[in-house]
Amino acid sequence: MKRHPIWIILFTILIDTLGIGILGPILPQILGNPNSPNYILGAATDVRQGYITFGFLVAVYPIMQFFATPILGQLSDRYGRKPVLALSLGGTSLGYALFATGIVIKNIPLLFLARALDGITGGNLSVAQASIADVTKPEDRTKNFGLIGAAFGIGFIVGPFLGGVLADRSVLSWFSASTPFWFAALLAAANTTQVLVQFEETNRHIRDFPVQFFKGAKNIARAYAMPELRTIFLTSFFFNAGFGFFISFFGLFLIARFNFNEAKIGNFFAWIGMCAIFTQIFTTRKVAARFNEPQVLKISLLGVSCVMFAYLLAPTPLWLFLIAPISSTFNGLSLANMGGLLSRSVAPQVQGEILGIGSSIAALANSIPPLLGGFFAAGFAPSAPVFAAGLTMMLAWAIFTVLFRPVPVSARVA
Repeated sequence: MKRHPIWIILFTILIDTLGIGILGPILPQILGNPNSPNYILGAATDVRQGYITFGFLVAVYPIMQFFATPILGQLSDRYGRKPVLALSLGGTSLGYALFATGIVIKNIPLLFLARALDGITGGNLSVAQASIADVTKPEDRTKNFGLIGAAFGIGFIVGPFLGGVLADRSVLSWFSASTPFWFAALLAAANTTQVLVQFEETNRHIRDFPVQFFKGAKNIARAYAMPELRTIFLTSFFFNAGFGFFISFFGLFLIARFNFNEAKIGNFFAWIGMCAIFTQIFTTRKVAARFNEPQVLKISLLGVSCVMFAYLLAPTPLWLFLIAPISSTFNGLSLANMGGLLSRSVAPQVQGEILGIGSSIAALANSIPPLLGGFFAAGFAPSAPVFAAGLTMMLAWAIFTVLFRPVPVSARVA
């Protein structure tokens, strides 16, 4: 029985984000908390070495995505969406199973291999977006792309919650740090079967062309060669880098400052996800009706950077939950308005190319903070990467405020 491809695509995106969300509560415990029963490094291992290992392990996924995502998009244009989606989901399922096995046998190299495989095969968002565009009228694409954002939001709510619960031995005695990843592997395998059985090929314009294996790197060079968009791209890079510091290392901060376990970390990130959905559905639309993108960004970028410092000053966990809605509001407004400003600054015929370049910049920005953050945490304190997040986002605000100039219609990239 065939189903409408949009719902299968949304389920695919949900599985991807569930896996990312599940990782959040678990990884800081297995590598950064010697007091956790799920800690897999030896008792004699310096916790600072665990912080560095943690950072490198987090970095593997976005680095692989940076190179793989443009390739998967090209392969779906050449061979069709269905085989690429099925292959990527199968790889994701295998990656989760390998990660769970690595936790059970305490094999660090296997954890790296699993995250690399998931990064290579999990970069299928471009394929999912292309599939929706294939079957959607132009006037309905914004609405249906909005469903992608909703699927992301649900994944980031449910994922951390599931990760925390399924790793909590007080819920069931046989739960452990590996349980959430076995569950994610089964979901991805079911999704693979669904794509193979129920998904109809949406690409009606399959064509033969040479695949560019380093398109991600070429996208960065292309961005630098666009002076009219350079400020937007540079702002996006530092904003995403700051968010990368925050999302990668805040779990370590919660452990060191407030002794959070997996369940508490999962609940906190699920709360952030709920606040993010509210921002996307309500706040962003209300603000967009009254202010243009540059006006919003000059406030939201400053606000989100200040909130990073506010987290560091929180005296009790309750304050973290009170700050989170403010953080999610500024963060959501920044993301939405940067994407809108970039889209508005170029001609319609190059929207796809420019947004693809923006995605490559975001992927590169997300891969650098984990590499540096582990050393910051080891050399200073687990709170240091959160402080770096605030500084980096503040730099994004300064660059935009000082350097941004609107692109005239006559000068838009075409």
